[in-house]
Amino acid sequence: MALRIGIILGSTRPGRRGEQIAAWTMETARAHGGADYELIDLARHGLGNLDEAGNPTHQQYEHDHTRNWSALIDGFDGFVFLTPEYNHSFPGALKNALDYIYREWNDKAAGIISYGGWAAGVRAAEALRLVLSELQVATVRTQPAIPLLPSFSTGAFVPPEGLDVAVHGMLDQLIAWSGALREVREAKSKAAAIVG
Repeated sequence: MALRIGIILGSTRPGRRGEQIAAWTMETARAHGGADYELIDLARHGLGNLDEAGNPTHQQYEHDHTRNWSALIDGFDGFVFLTPEYNHSFPGALKNALDYIYREWNDKAAGIISYGGWAAGVRAAEALRLVLSELQVATVRTQPAIPLLPSFSTGAFVPPEGLDVAVHGMLDQLIAWSGALREVREAKSKAAAIVG
């Protein structure tokens, strides 16, 4: 079965630049191949502020939006996170979406594409890596970063030189790790079935 990679657009802000970057990333990923890719736009999932009373490790969800989010994320082998940088970190909407669930993220791989001002969002990416490690998500080393200028100097996204090479390199790493971690999840599932 083909690997499934979710490309998560981490900003819900009106007028966000991320939609154009997400469209370009999807096109680039599909041209790269090696997996089935699907865009996950946080703005379309209506999670709102975390409203589950229980600990997400128990997966005893009270609300349909959480159950739907759980089922969606559980079905992927890996992720590409597209994150802008807000105040030296990643958006609260993305942190909130990560916090809703726990086990559904475990033993999966992720790549990060950041974007922002002069630092091109790299501080957001580094902050995101810390959270993903607690969720038992393995992040790959290659980390494409997009400066808003000159990338949006005309209003439309123009990928900077070399961005496609960096994204292809990240996807190569992500596909390798996602495949390896799928085997880890399958081994854990078999072991749990024997014990249970």
